[in-house]
Amino acid sequence: MKRTFSWALVTLVVTAAFAAEKPTFTSVWKTPVAYEVSFAGKKVAALVITKDTSLQMSGEEALARELTSRGMQGVPTYRFVPREELAVAEKAKGWFERAGVEGVVAMRPVAREQRTEYTPDTWINPYYSTLWGYYGYGWGSVYIPGSVSQDTVVIVETTIYSVPRNALLWAAVSETKNPKKLAEFVQGLVTASIKELQKQGLAKQVRK
Repeated sequence: MKRTFSWALVTLVVTAAFAAEKPTFTSVWKTPVAYEVSFAGKKVAALVITKDTSLQMSGEEALARELTSRGMQGVPTYRFVPREELAVAEKAKGWFERAGVEGVVAMRPVAREQRTEYTPDTWINPYYSTLWGYYGYGWGSVYIPGSVSQDTVVIVETTIYSVPRNALLWAAVSETKNPKKLAEFVQGLVTASIKELQKQGLAKQVRK
């Protein structure tokens, strides 16, 4: 019984170590004059800068939906800029201007890293509901050996630009540990980014 309990706890720790986590923001910047710009009711392009077409399309669709739900006209960039002209600034510029885009929210994956973390030794005392039930068993303690786990960390840069001003309004860097499914990773990142924008006063809360 003691050995079974020990291995159950070890399995729980190892599983938790490799579980996907929500994105966290390591750096955030906002221009002092951001309050002068409002995208309410205006067309804002959702842009995911990547060569992965699937990631671009799913990311832009998710981001556009979030922007629209907050009073803007969110539109995925892939829908109005041809793929072959998307990566060239001089060619893409005309498409954004002709589409009447006022703002751009861009997400760009910048790195994928392997990080090693050490989990220190942990001591857990067995707990029972009665004193004497515990007393006969509880002189010892369950030992979980320290472990080393390796996390995959995806770093993404998010920026917001005013198209008419050609100026940066807001920027942030986020990290996501052990993303498993593309759809979940994209949705988690979009949700976290919108929450961060709400903190900065650049996106409205959605009333339910």
